[in-house]
Amino acid sequence: MKTVNGLQVIEWFEQFSPKKYAVEGDKIGLQIGTLNKPIHKVMVTLDVLEKVVDEAIDQNVDLIIAHHPPIFRALPTVTDNSAAGKIVTKCIKHDISVYVAHTNLDVAEGGVNDLLAEALELEDVKVLVPTYQEELRKLSVFVPVSHAETLLDALGEAGAGHIGNYSHCSFTTEGEGRFLPLDGTDPFIGKKGQLEKVEEMKVETVYPLSIEKRVIKAMFKAHPYEEVAYDVYKLENDMNALGLGRVGKLKAGMSLADFASHVKKGLEVENVRVVGDLNSEIKKVAVLGGDGNKYIHAAKFSGADVYVTGDLYFHTAHDAMAIGLNVVDPGHYAEKIIKKGVAQRLEKVVDEKNWELEVLVSETNTDPFRFM
Repeated sequence: MKTVNGLQVIEWFEQFSPKKYAVEGDKIGLQIGTLNKPIHKVMVTLDVLEKVVDEAIDQNVDLIIAHHPPIFRALPTVTDNSAAGKIVTKCIKHDISVYVAHTNLDVAEGGVNDLLAEALELEDVKVLVPTYQEELRKLSVFVPVSHAETLLDALGEAGAGHIGNYSHCSFTTEGEGRFLPLDGTDPFIGKKGQLEKVEEMKVETVYPLSIEKRVIKAMFKAHPYEEVAYDVYKLENDMNALGLGRVGKLKAGMSLADFASHVKKGLEVENVRVVGDLNSEIKKVAVLGGDGNKYIHAAKFSGADVYVTGDLYFHTAHDAMAIGLNVVDPGHYAEKIIKKGVAQRLEKVVDEKNWELEVLVSETNTDPFRFM
């Protein structure tokens, strides 16, 4: 087992949920403590309340990964006279660091909204409100026919060739490559001072700019030539759009009343608020974790029969009725689904990297509401 540093844990996390996905001004990243220390226990939570910190202290946790930031506004003082001050002072006293991923975790593939869509058993899922467009690159590389498949596999494993729900996408063209090895070369094919003609393939594939170094490194490692001929192009294609919320289809239609029960079961909530005709048929569903009030028109424009979101305002409910959009509100705390989701991802990485790290899921219920 390998001892792991907090920086290593967050380096992995930010590959899954990069800060660049967050909406402007969001309070994310390291909020309390340091990451430059050994980490033996990490706890995943939705909120960082004082009782969550107490739980972390009892469990000897070194790092808390949270969805909601404990520090959302500047603190004029840090004392135990305020709720936020108590959280900060307790964490510092017990050497507990707090890292926050908020809207970037909403946007990320496999993050809050994908987990909600999965829990609701939605199919053909797409982004509801695009907020981030990944810049794309196209790689064209020339390789001997004998090594084309090896190169294609390496590029695919490095993450190139992802288009929608397809991976390892590429295009190849056969042709003839020519080169003349000069002094100081050690050619894989041919001899120095002699013009060589080789049957080659032109391999083309696409990848997001964020993984360019990984893709190029994989290309060089798999390619047999000491001098690799390749081109990289910037693309303007409207692909790999990420954003808030998801929209998808149910396997089978159901009434709004039955769908409300479906939400309660899937999201493990005791109650939901419902806007609309309980007999109306539901086939297409929009979902957005947290407070999704300002996106009711995006949900309607998507063609959804119902919009699942939390913290629905009174007048927003009236607006939804006016535009003929059903709404099911399971509450903001439905985002608790992220605790197990992130923990499971991290546990998989711990096993793969053989880290000496225990991953805990906070058992503290931070929902402020009780239904009587």
